[in-house]
Amino acid sequence: MADLFESVEKVQDGLIQNGYLVDRKTATTVFLALRMKKPLLVEGPAGVGKTELARALARTAGADLIRLQCYPGLDEGKALYEWNYQKQLLYLQTVRDTAGWEEIKAGVYTPEFLLARPVLKAFLSPDPVVLLVDEVDKSDDELESFLLEALSDFQVSIPELGTVKARNIPVVVITSNNTREFSDALKRRCLHLYLPFPDQRREEAIILMHLKEINRSLAGQVSRFLARVRKMALRKLPGISETIDWARALMALNIADLDPDAVRITLNALVKYEEDIATLEARLDDLVPPPENREKHGHSGNAADRSPEDGPPGEGVLARFNF
Repeated sequence: MADLFESVEKVQDGLIQNGYLVDRKTATTVFLALRMKKPLLVEGPAGVGKTELARALARTAGADLIRLQCYPGLDEGKALYEWNYQKQLLYLQTVRDTAGWEEIKAGVYTPEFLLARPVLKAFLSPDPVVLLVDEVDKSDDELESFLLEALSDFQVSIPELGTVKARNIPVVVITSNNTREFSDALKRRCLHLYLPFPDQRREEAIILMHLKEINRSLAGQVSRFLARVRKMALRKLPGISETIDWARALMALNIADLDPDAVRITLNALVKYEEDIATLEARLDDLVPPPENREKHGHSGNAADRSPEDGPPGEGVLARFNF
């Protein structure tokens, strides 16, 4: 993981090579989190790639990803450790007739009987890891207080064993969908990064990066359609993963150009709520421009129409993208 600390450019290039398109601002924030050994708090609407950033960072660093998925009621035990009570009972049954109380008491609370949960597992790892605390806004204030201790000094307290310090300071990525505010104490311990939905050009580049065989004209039409959709008041705006799924569905049906009928029959791959589908269907004529208006917005649909310097699908767009 050490080579990631060398420069912002290495972070940016490494993430792009591992399928995650980042601009220089995002790459700089990630680099600073790595260099300063501070947790990275990534906020933004659902579906913009916060979790995928942690995955791509782990792939780039060649490190394991350890994930703590937050939910209401998640407590310190589920995040840190639990005792293997069944194994402890077997131990007690084995030694009760041959050992004294002090010996039994000293032997029952040892690392052998400890079940490490994500945070402790990251701290005990002999190799650097990426610790993802996902959707922390879904958890309660008690877990936030626990994280303050764990992430400030990268150590935790286990009453039966004492203080456990991290063998290697993990790269910590904390994600939030902005459903609640966090304390200033937690924010002070982190570097903050906000990820909005991508603009049309960036989303086109993301589509071309992930779907190498897609028609470039179709990628442009999909990204322009999503740019219009995300300005609407929907129950759940489609995220980047839904965009890629939808583009993949269009390719599977051999659809090279968007029209209202093509969008209507594939909307289930893009949006997940029936009321959102109904809202979009009612406005398809406005959302999908007629073919004669598309030439000024994008490329021709055929691979033969790409100029030689464009290279493989997506490569030209990525090369021209102004980071």
